[in-house]
Order: sequence, then structure tokens, then C-alpha cells
Amino acid sequence: MGNKIISMMKKDRKDGSKSMRMNRSQRKLLAEEEMLHRRALSMAIRQTQLSQRFDGSMSKRVGSTSTRKQRTLSDPFSNAKQVPEFSLESLTVKKFILVHGEGFGAWCWYKIVASLEESGLSPITVDLTGSGFNMTDTNTVSTLEEYSKPLIEYLENLPEEEKVILVGHSTGGASISYALERFPEKISKAIFLCATMVSDGQRPFDVFSEELGSAERFMKESQFLIYGNGKDKPPTGFMFEKQHMKGLYFNQSPNKDIALAMISMRPVPLGPMMQKVSLTAERYGKGRRFYVQTLDDLALSPDVQEKLVRENSPEGVFKIKGSDHSPFFSKPQSLHKILLEIAQIP
Repeated sequence: MGNKIISMMKKDRKDGSKSMRMNRSQRKLLAEEEMLHRRALSMAIRQTQLSQRFDGSMSKRVGSTSTRKQRTLSDPFSNAKQVPEFSLESLTVKKFILVHGEGFGAWCWYKIVASLEESGLSPITVDLTGSGFNMTDTNTVSTLEEYSKPLIEYLENLPEEEKVILVGHSTGGASISYALERFPEKISKAIFLCATMVSDGQRPFDVFSEELGSAERFMKESQFLIYGNGKDKPPTGFMFEKQHMKGLYFNQSPNKDIALAMISMRPVPLGPMMQKVSLTAERYGKGRRFYVQTLDDLALSPDVQEKLVRENSPEGVFKIKGSDHSPFFSKPQSLHKILLEIAQIP
């Protein structure tokens, strides 16, 4: 009987020690995430200050406010140790270029940059023209070529033998499609993250027509348009009101990430969104494309995303349950897991 009690006491101490180790690990993860968020928030505040000094365009806003393999990921894992084992040395391509969507900037990838770096990979973020820290006046950006210039310049300067994996979020999908058409030999894989994976001759805006209406109607009636060249000239951009953005993009995101976005989002140049994209089977068609669907998305509904992959079939489709239109905020662990999995596909 005494031995049994001693054994139970030892077991209790062991369980208690294990619990303390888990709590310390969880606290460490939370502390690291908080540090990353503070850093991103600091950068965003600096960006806002620079933007306000540089340009007053914000005040010009008018009015008030066949897939080869299907994979599904459900619940996120609780920490990075649950990412599937993989051999870093076996990967021939370790560099990810992360391309943001409309209104966002490189700042939105802060959690994914940290997790990819911890996995030994090399994430690179770009600010497209007029976005993030790129202080170009969005009212002057009229084509997809101009908008995507920072990405294209990066690819142009890559060593001949080097390849990268592109990840495009939302309308960033149009930019990586354009890049795939320009440099198919430099792009190992293109990952469309709840993105505008357009077909030849399609406009990025057309993908959002279910939520925003037709392009023609939006140009005539939207209260979110910006007339950078005067009200008597065609609109040059648009920007949603904060409450509208929260409902469309961040319905599952943490409050602190929403706060970061609210001081960081910038107007969207209208020209690139309304431009028909020219894609060829000889170049774009030879690229390896993957699509990541977000299943609680109110900006680009799951039905629309399903239609995109049906009409312009990628090599693989992945799904994230419980993610809004900003999975880098709402489901960063699940997104990280998917990126690693795609990187390992031969």
C-alpha cells in the first residue's frame, strides 16, 4: 500500500512537471508572437506617418463609407513542433516571395515570415507599387505592369540558375500570374492564397463581382471610389471604410491584427484591377500552380474560389477551415503547414 502511494505521488509530480513545461512553452510562444506583433505595429505606425507626410490622397475619397489532388486541413495545430518532418537539405527551392493583396503590404506577412524562417526557409516580402512602404501615389498607378514592378524587378535580378516559390494573396494573384507569364523559368511553384487566379483575358476585379457587383456598376455607383485627378475625371482608386474592411477581410482574425491592419491599409489603385490580363499556354500555362481556399471567407466566397479552381485547374488544392480572407492572421499555423507541404512536392 505504501509503495502504491509513493508511486502515485511520483506520477503526480511527473505530470505536474510536464504541465509546467507545457505552460512554459506556451508562454514562450505567446511572448514571441506578441514581440512580432509589436514590431509589425511599430513599422505600420511609421508607414502611416510617412504616408501622411508624403501624400494627402486619403482625403480625396468620395462618399461614406480539374484538380490532381484535393487536400483539406481542418483544425490548426497548437505549435510549430507539429509541422510534418521534412528534410531542408532535400529542397531544391527554399526561397518564398510573399506578395500581398489589395490595400495590404509586406507588413501583413509578419507571422508567416517568422515561421518560415524558423523552418530554415528564406521568405522575401515585397511592397507592390503604392503599397506598404512604397510611397508612390496610388492615383498614378494605372497598369498591372506598374503595380507589379517591385516583384518583376526582384525576379529580373535573380541569378540565372535560381528559382523561387511565389505566394500571392487576393489580388496579388494577378501579380504572380503576370510574373509567371514573364518568368516561367524562374518560378518553381506559384501558390494562390484565396487569390484572383484569373484566366486569359479576365480582369482581377471580375473575380470579386459576386460581392462588389460588375466592374461597370462599381465604377459608376460605388461610394468607395477615389478621384485622384478630380471628380470630373475617371476614378483612380478605391478604399473601403474600416467597418466594411473588418467585415470583408477580418471576420475571424485576432483583434490586435485587425488593429494593425486598420492603421496600415492603403488605397487600392483601380487601373491594375480593371486591366484584362494576357496569359499564354506556352508560358503561364507551363507553370506549376497551387490554390489555397479559405472556407470562412466573406470577401471571396468559398463558392467563387471553387469556381476559380474548376475553370483554371491548378495542380493541387488545399483548404483551410475557419479562415477569413486573411489566413496569415486568422490561421497562420495552418497556412505555414500548407506552404511547407507544397514546398516538398517533387
